[in-house]
Amino acid sequence: MIFVDADRKIVGRLASFVAKKAVQGEHVTVVNADKAMMTGSKEATMEKFKVRLTIRGKGNPEKGPKFSRMPDRILRRAIRGMLPWKSSRGKEFYRNVHVYIGLPSEFEGKKFEDIPGAKADESRKVVELGAICKLLGAKW
Repeated sequence: MIFVDADRKIVGRLASFVAKKAVQGEHVTVVNADKAMMTGSKEATMEKFKVRLTIRGKGNPEKGPKFSRMPDRILRRAIRGMLPWKSSRGKEFYRNVHVYIGLPSEFEGKKFEDIPGAKADESRKVVELGAICKLLGAKW
């Protein structure tokens, strides 16, 4: 079992690392999903997520498509996009991935895996995933 801390990590690079480990047969647990970082300006990132929330089906808008506002669900969906989802193997890999908001008490004191190249530095424009979700109306 691998533990990953998403604090100050870029979402895409974190998701690709987790997806590779899941394909290799590892059980992966990601904590602090709300502290993961999205690259780009705050305005552009917010616009992208607001457009997703306004998409509705033409036949019956209640049936979807539906996009989550919670940071753990958004990060889990990014990981799912990097897995072979349409096969039974891909769904099995996806079941081995667990994402949590914050640091649950059962994972305190565990050794977290280091992800090379995923740390968000100050030279980029980044926005915290939790801040985006709060502006979209998520409550946790």
